[in-house]
Amino acid sequence: MNGQSPMGLAAAAAAAVRPCRRRLLSSATAASAARITSTSLFPRCPHPHRQPHGRRLPFLASAASHSQASQSGQNISVTPVPADPRAAVSGSLPFFDRVLFPDTSPLAPATEEAAATAATADEEPASATEAREETETEREAWRLLRRAVVSYCGEPVGTVAAEDPECTETLNYDQVFIRDFVPSALAFLMRGETEIVRNFLLHTLQLQSWEKTVDCYSPGQGLMPASFKIRTVPLDDNKEAFEEVLDPDFGESAIGRVAPVDSGLWWIILLRAYCKITGDYALQERVDVQTGIKLVLSLCLSDGFDMFPTLLVTDGSCMIDRRMGIHGHPLEIQALFYSALRCSREMLVMNDVSKNLLRAINNRLSALSFHIREYYWVDMKKINEIYRYKTEEYSHDATNKFNIYPEQIPSWLVDWIPEKGGYLIGNLQPAHMDFRFFSLGNLWAIVSSLTTPKQAEGILSLIEEKWDDLIANMPLKICYPAMEDDEWRIITGSDPKNTPWSYHNGGSWPTLLWQFTLACIKMGRPELARRAIAVAEERLAADKWPEYYDTRSGRFTGKQSRSYQTWTIAGFLTSKMLLENPELASILTCDEDLELLEGYACCLSKKRTRSSRRAANSHIVG
Repeated sequence: MNGQSPMGLAAAAAAAVRPCRRRLLSSATAASAARITSTSLFPRCPHPHRQPHGRRLPFLASAASHSQASQSGQNISVTPVPADPRAAVSGSLPFFDRVLFPDTSPLAPATEEAAATAATADEEPASATEAREETETEREAWRLLRRAVVSYCGEPVGTVAAEDPECTETLNYDQVFIRDFVPSALAFLMRGETEIVRNFLLHTLQLQSWEKTVDCYSPGQGLMPASFKIRTVPLDDNKEAFEEVLDPDFGESAIGRVAPVDSGLWWIILLRAYCKITGDYALQERVDVQTGIKLVLSLCLSDGFDMFPTLLVTDGSCMIDRRMGIHGHPLEIQALFYSALRCSREMLVMNDVSKNLLRAINNRLSALSFHIREYYWVDMKKINEIYRYKTEEYSHDATNKFNIYPEQIPSWLVDWIPEKGGYLIGNLQPAHMDFRFFSLGNLWAIVSSLTTPKQAEGILSLIEEKWDDLIANMPLKICYPAMEDDEWRIITGSDPKNTPWSYHNGGSWPTLLWQFTLACIKMGRPELARRAIAVAEERLAADKWPEYYDTRSGRFTGKQSRSYQTWTIAGFLTSKMLLENPELASILTCDEDLELLEGYACCLSKKRTRSSRRAANSHIVG
C-alpha cells in the first residue's frame, strides 16, 4: 500500500490478509491432510439477518424459493409491489420505502374503488410474469452465462470475459473484469442468486492497491484492478500440493499499460446495487468495505493542477481501452464518477472521519453537475451559439470560457443534429470540443441524473430520431461517427483494430443494451428499449453472441470479435429482466437531488465573488 495516512494504514491492515487458499492435492496422502478445516476468508457479519443476505425484494424472495416450494408443496404468498417508474422519477412517491419494505409502508388509496383498482393492476403484471416462459434464446443465454462462472476456493467469484470453446488463443479473455462483470452481477441479482456478487465484491476489495508495479511504480492508493485471474501454483516446494491465488492486473499487462480509472467507480456502483436489491446493508457498513470506498474516493478527489471538477484521465482508461482521442475529461468517466459519488454518499457511515469526506463529495457533486449540464450539452440552440462565438475573451463574464473556435464545428454535425433533442459531447478541453456522441456516457448520465430531466428526454429523443445511425441492425453504437482517413491515422495511430466503424471506432456493442434499457425505463419510455432488444434478439444467438459488430449499420460481426462474449450475454438477459421488473430500475438509478439543485442554482448566478461561493457551499453542505 502507498501513503501514510490513517486511512492508508487501515487499508494496509485490511489488505495484509492474503486471499484464502485451497490445496489441490493429487495423492492419497496429501488428500488426508486436506481434511483440516481452513479459516474462512470473510468474517461473519455481527448484524443478525432474517435471511442469509438480508431482506429481499418480494419478487426476489419468490424467485429464490420457487424451487424449494415446488418440492415441499408449500404455498408462498408474495406481497405485490406497485410500480410506477414515472412517479419515481418525478419524486412524487416514496418508491424505495414501498419496494424495500412493502409490509411497513403500504399505500393507502383514497377510496375502496381505488384500492380495488390498484390491487388488480398489481396482480395482473405478477400473474403475467409468472405465466411467461423463457424463450429458447434466454435459456441458451443463461446456460452460457453459468458456463462462464469461475470459482475460487470452491465459491463463485465472477465470470470470465468470454468463453469460446472454439478459440484456442485466450489472450486476456479468460480473466474476470470488473466492468464486464457488472451486467452479469445484475442478472444474477435479479435472479435471486446473490452469493456470486457478494464474493466478487469482497474478493476484489482485497485486491485493491495490490503490490504490483509498472516500471518500478506502484498503483495509486485505492486503485482497483481492471481484472483478475485465478491461477493454480505449487505450494512451496511440494510438487504434489497446489494452491489457488488471485492474480490482479492493474494495467501492467494491458495494451498501452494504462491503469483503469473506471474499475473503482463500477465497484462502488455495483456495491450499492447489491445492497439495494438484497437488503444486505450490513455489508456496506463493514470496516473493510467502508475503507475501500474511502480509498477510491480519496484517489478521485485528490487535489491536482486541474481546475475543472471533472476527472482528468488518459486515453484507454475506461471501456474504450485503446487510443481513441478521449484523453482529458471524457464523458464516460465523468458520468461514472458522478454516479459513484452519489452512491458513496448513500453508503458512507457518518462519523468524525467521514464528515469532511461527505462535505467534499457534496461540493464536487454540485460543481460537476453544473459543469456537465452547462458546458457539455449541445442542441440546435447551443450549436448556433458556438457558431457565433467570439474568441480570445479574458474577462470573468466571457461567453466563450474555453476559447472554442467556431471552425471546430464539424460538417457532419450541422446536418446531423435534429431540431428537437440533443446530447452531451464526448469531451471538453481548452480550445477543443469533441462533438462525437458516446453512448455509455450519455446513457449513464441519464441513469445517475447527471443531466436535467429535460436533457435526459432530449437524449432519448435524439436516439429515436437517429435510430438508423445509432441502433440500425444491432444496438448500440459505442460512438458516432467513426474517425476516418487522416483523422483515424493521426488520432488512433493507424490502429488496425479501430478501423472506421469497427471496435471502439463506431462499432456496435450489444452489451450497451442494459444501460439503454435502464435509461428508457427511468424516463418512462420502455417501448424504445423493447424495440432495440427485439432487433438484437433476432441475431445474437445465431451469431454466437459476439463482442461487437462492424460497419456503419452493424450488419457484420466484428472482424476480431470474440464469440460467446459474457457481457453481451449478460447485457441481453439484464435488459429482458429489467423490462419484466421495471420497479427495479428505480433502485438501480439515482433521482434528482434537491440539495444539488440549490448548488446548481448558485453556480448559475452571475456573481462570482468569494462570498457567493461560500453561500453556495453552505446551501450544499447544510
